Amino acid sequence: MTLEEQRRTMLAGKMYNDLTTELIQAREQAVFLTNEYNASFGQPQAQREAILRQLLKSVGSGAHFEPSFRCEFGFNISIGDNFYANFDCVMLDGGIEIGNNVLLGPRVGIYTSNHAIDPAERVAGGCYAKPVKIGNNVWVGGGVNINQGVTIGDNTVIGSGSVVTRSIPANVVAAGVPCRVIREITEADRTGFRPDADCHGSQGD
Repeated sequence: MTLEEQRRTMLAGKMYNDLTTELIQAREQAVFLTNEYNASFGQPQAQREAILRQLLKSVGSGAHFEPSFRCEFGFNISIGDNFYANFDCVMLDGGIEIGNNVLLGPRVGIYTSNHAIDPAERVAGGCYAKPVKIGNNVWVGGGVNINQGVTIGDNTVIGSGSVVTRSIPANVVAAGVPCRVIREITEADRTGFRPDADCHGSQGD
């Protein structure tokens, strides 16, 4: 099978052989490109985004990973505009879609792939993947692990240290091991923060 045929098998959620020459070489290429991207820290944004576009399936404007970023293949990752990942982000990508204005805390891991449960199949390289989807305006706290097959809805906050094993709806705060909804996000969460206002105020205020 060609690399593209194996990629389609992976994205379809079918069992695939993780030990083929094509996938081993694809992972090596991802290491080379993430090394290049991580080493480009401090260089112009356009230069860094150009490296990401070689690595990822698609990437919007303003995407930024602090060092170091690691992924398995890269070509199964789509990222929207104004994405930010703090230090030591890891994405094992059998299919990852991330929306706009998403924030990832340090040491966030997204794991779409899983080894076979049967030991003989596992030793033979048997794996399967289920996609992860993260909506717009999501904040994922530090040290969160997101497991395969999970969808996180728009505007949601995932508390630090959580292990997300099932989908989380939009507009909620969720946390825990396993991660569960704690409460909805409401108007009471507004603080009145106005970044466009004069931080010193006008005279006479």
